[in-house]
Amino acid sequence: MTERIFNLVVPLAHKATDMRIADTGRRRADRSGAVSRLSNRPGDVDSTITPVGPGTRTSTTATRTTTTRTTSFALAPSADWSGHAGSTFAELVEAYFDCRRTKRNSASALTFEANLERNLRRLYDELVDGSYVPGRSICFVTTRPKAREVWAAEFRDRIVHHLLYNQIGPRFEKSFIADSCACIRGRGTHYAARRLESKVRSVTQNWSRPAYYLKCDLANFFVSIDKNALRTLLLAKVAEPFWAALTDLVLMHDPRTNFEFRGDRELLARVPMHKRLIEQTADRGLPIGNLSSQFFANVYLDVLDQHAKHELGARHYIRYVDDFLFLNESVDCLNAVLADVGAFLPAHLGVRLNPTKTILQPIARGVDFVGQVIKPWYRTTRRRTVNEAIRRVGGADAADFLAVTNSYLGLVGQASSSHHDRAQIANAARRRGHAVNHALTKTYRGNK
Repeated sequence: MTERIFNLVVPLAHKATDMRIADTGRRRADRSGAVSRLSNRPGDVDSTITPVGPGTRTSTTATRTTTTRTTSFALAPSADWSGHAGSTFAELVEAYFDCRRTKRNSASALTFEANLERNLRRLYDELVDGSYVPGRSICFVTTRPKAREVWAAEFRDRIVHHLLYNQIGPRFEKSFIADSCACIRGRGTHYAARRLESKVRSVTQNWSRPAYYLKCDLANFFVSIDKNALRTLLLAKVAEPFWAALTDLVLMHDPRTNFEFRGDRELLARVPMHKRLIEQTADRGLPIGNLSSQFFANVYLDVLDQHAKHELGARHYIRYVDDFLFLNESVDCLNAVLADVGAFLPAHLGVRLNPTKTILQPIARGVDFVGQVIKPWYRTTRRRTVNEAIRRVGGADAADFLAVTNSYLGLVGQASSSHHDRAQIANAARRRGHAVNHALTKTYRGNK
């Protein structure tokens, strides 16, 4: 039977009772310092019945002479936790839950959660009184698909990144163009690939006429970002003193002053000098690996997006982080765009195009973007990604096998023509004694 919620108002017969209950409520609030989000005006009374679980309810009932409350499972925020400097404790808790979705099992997260309430309260107090300072970062080198430096902040600092993004992110994203992807809710690689496919069909009139694409990539983008120019862009829309100060602190923090290198130091030699953050000046470069860096990169390159749409008038343009494409029926038009963008970027953003990754060719040959290749009438996964998936599924540890395999099946399944690729990954799973469902979308643990 469906559970129903009733809000009942019980009228009082005498004004004296009204005044007595209001006065009692005020004295109780003064003693406790608590402010309830559900408080009514003085003199109002209510009875709210809220379902808690099967066959169980809690109620708050006001009678003529007394007020009876049963145990509540939702704590009302305290007045001294209301965030006088601009942030509330509830916002910090929300940022914590956002952060732990993908970092729950990391050593930094486990250490923080060992004393969760105390650590959250201490972090909140530091933010409010202005004593918060980012902690030690971890630096390591990844080798696939190529060697690059990665900087990972501590878990508590990642919570602050989420707190800042949750507060100031929406005001920037409202002005982003619809073709700006990455680090925006609902605009991941799947969104970018589908949107590009739609643009390709539009410019070729559903593959009935030839057209061309210009694909560009920025050279050493993250380590080339001018922090001072980015600060100006950010603070133009962040006027509140608390959030402006926190934005400036997160942006200008230099992780190189306090970090720990993990892994094989010999791998660092495989990262070219001009791609290392550790070789840049203090006012240049953002660490790869933090949410704040991805968000800041979108704000930085929004200047390019607005130029492409409003100055160049590009109808078919899309960007994912520092990779962007222009589509057009004319090669001459795309060459003119290339010359314009090549001059605009150094002058306004201090970054340059990577000439080795600048491609101008017919769309019919296939457009490789965000790990997918768009060809006439179908969209498939990049061959290198599929080969890497098969390799990792074949060599994954038993404890990680299901997570790795199902992750790759989901990734490859984003392409509209993915049956053959999913079958290859499924066969790699079967060779290890595991089962795969009929649709080739999920792996199950076998007998081995």
